[in-house]
Amino acid sequence: MGYTIGVDVGGTFTDVVLRGTSGTIAVAKCPSTHDDPIAGMLTGVTRVLAGRDPSRVTRVVHATTLATNAVLERTGARVAFVTTRGFRAAVPLGRYARVEEDRYDLRFTPPPPPVAPGDCFEVTERVSARGDVLVPLDEESARRAAREIAARGIESAAVCLLHAYANPAHERRVAEILRESVPAVVTSSETWPEIREYERATTTIISAYVGPLMASYLSRLRARLAELGIRAPVHVMESGGGVISAELAARRAVATIESGPAAGVLAAAGAGFADAISFDMGGTTAKACVVRGGRPEVTHEFHVGGKGSFGGRRAGTGVPIKTPAIDLAEVGAGGGSVAWQDPAGALRVGPRSAGSFPGPACYGLGGSEPTVTDANLVLGYLSPALSAGSVPLSPALADKALDRLAGPLGVSRARAAYAVHEIVSASMASAVHVVTVQRGIDPRGFALVAFGGAGPMHAARVAERFGIATVVVPAHCGVASAAGLLAGELSTDRVLTRLDEPDPEAVFAALAGEAAGDLGVRLAAPGVRVLRSVDVRFRGQSHDLTVPWSAERAALERAFFRRYAEVYGIAQRGEVELVSYRVRLTAPLPRPSGPSPQAGPPGPAGSPAPAGSRDAPDSPGSPSPAGSHGRAGAPVPGARPAYFPELGGYAEVPVHTRDTLPATAPGPVIVEDAEATIVVPPGWTVTRAAGGAVHLVRTAASTGSTGSTDSDASTGSAV
Repeated sequence: MGYTIGVDVGGTFTDVVLRGTSGTIAVAKCPSTHDDPIAGMLTGVTRVLAGRDPSRVTRVVHATTLATNAVLERTGARVAFVTTRGFRAAVPLGRYARVEEDRYDLRFTPPPPPVAPGDCFEVTERVSARGDVLVPLDEESARRAAREIAARGIESAAVCLLHAYANPAHERRVAEILRESVPAVVTSSETWPEIREYERATTTIISAYVGPLMASYLSRLRARLAELGIRAPVHVMESGGGVISAELAARRAVATIESGPAAGVLAAAGAGFADAISFDMGGTTAKACVVRGGRPEVTHEFHVGGKGSFGGRRAGTGVPIKTPAIDLAEVGAGGGSVAWQDPAGALRVGPRSAGSFPGPACYGLGGSEPTVTDANLVLGYLSPALSAGSVPLSPALADKALDRLAGPLGVSRARAAYAVHEIVSASMASAVHVVTVQRGIDPRGFALVAFGGAGPMHAARVAERFGIATVVVPAHCGVASAAGLLAGELSTDRVLTRLDEPDPEAVFAALAGEAAGDLGVRLAAPGVRVLRSVDVRFRGQSHDLTVPWSAERAALERAFFRRYAEVYGIAQRGEVELVSYRVRLTAPLPRPSGPSPQAGPPGPAGSPAPAGSRDAPDSPGSPSPAGSHGRAGAPVPGARPAYFPELGGYAEVPVHTRDTLPATAPGPVIVEDAEATIVVPPGWTVTRAAGGAVHLVRTAASTGSTGSTDSDASTGSAV
């Protein structure tokens, strides 16, 4: 029997899923170890192996936030930037769009550029936009730059010459010269040969910035897995949802910037609904993405390290990255998000998180600030008998933390806790708003697929804000991102800008060949697929839209006109031109037989337990016994008090696991997994579905939260 392992390292927890050839599923959730992420991974891997032979592991697939964290925390390698003479100031000058809090700041200071001005170098050369050599390369200028870079002790260089996408010869020669004295050299023509000098430069710089870190990390990961007896290939999830080898991930590290979020969206895409909204709430952030026709929306440019909401991805505020990525919105709202009062006395939640250590107050690891997890425990949504990644939950500590909010607000502990729950739901709804309403998509016809350790607790409340009538919670929803890794295929993207290209088929063939070389597969091999697309714009305009390729020009233009109307709301016609050519090559991976992670049987779930008495003014007192609360064996259904404003406060609510849940049950109901808890409010019905999934269907207009879905909702008061 062979096994495959998926590992997702998040801001609070590290999730591990093992799947065997017989369909066996084993899962583990462990606190992330930020000083050494590999340590937390190995703890989880050891748990899912649980006596299994590690030599039988055939593949390890990893989603990592290493590259993202390096950019946000500015812990990457020092980079030298080498460009065409006259353009060294392009990156230091940069481009920045002020967010609301900066707009009227007379002392505003823009963020530092990705490369210090003193580390930018020029070489003498010039190539036209169509690849003609206007000024030959002066190799001595490249050698002078190489000597100066080496003298400064800089070990990573990014080379981005003007119009190198049209003719990379000069860029390749400069890289050859630099490599004689600089250990790591990245070129734009190898990284992402696409039009737009600034974006191409920043993409190349970020690849050089995180590349050495990624290479070292993956090398150490393979070595430490080998110590456990696992010598299987290691693959990494890339930003666009494909899987690449560890070696390719080290060379093209920029492609892993959005590695972690991509895996979860794949899990949502496999939930059985063609049109769905992926809703992933973990301990630190919440993310939303639209799936249409079974495929996640993909963007070809995003921003990292910026300001404002949605993970610093707001255009113009961070570093632009030109590489395919699943198009999602992210907010700093998770189970560990800290609730606090601003100087005006308004209640706010996030974006600061308690993380995995000290974590929420109820973890008992030294944290004392109230968090979303503490609030949900006070509300009775979480059971104290359950544990968060092997950390037991303490109701007494959660009560104490929420009292710190309730006193200054002048409300009961339960009211304060529900205000936290409501505000964080509004904050997460803003992410859904961005990927749907803000883009002209009516979310009411979509199913909301909820996962992550905290997502199923808030999903119904988020859905209510948009009139969404169906919420889907897949099996193993608490570790869905790790499970989604096992659903990925080998995949990579290639792009090339060619203006007025006379032979597009030749360009596509060359790109497909390069992509096949990246993945180490043959184009003619069974199961290998090549998806071709092209960037099109109206002649005279500077921006373009991507549409599927068609050799018939009239059909291609019609597709562009339709896409233009969708994006801009204008039925425009006119002369068009083709700008860049794209291929996405996908190859199947050998997989063990048996059900997919989403379709597998539900794993062991912690059972309900007495919640203990509440001393909040609107508490009903001690609940009746809820049955066995050991984590092993088949739990017995029970009940406990949980807070729902529709019912006037606390009410006795049935508690089930997926195994004990009736075929259909009206809310309110709580369904507990080992990794997540599903809260079914009044006005919803819960049903068991195929493959261990649970569906929530809205049956009546709810009187619950219907607040604003604006991006500032997380700052409002709900008490």
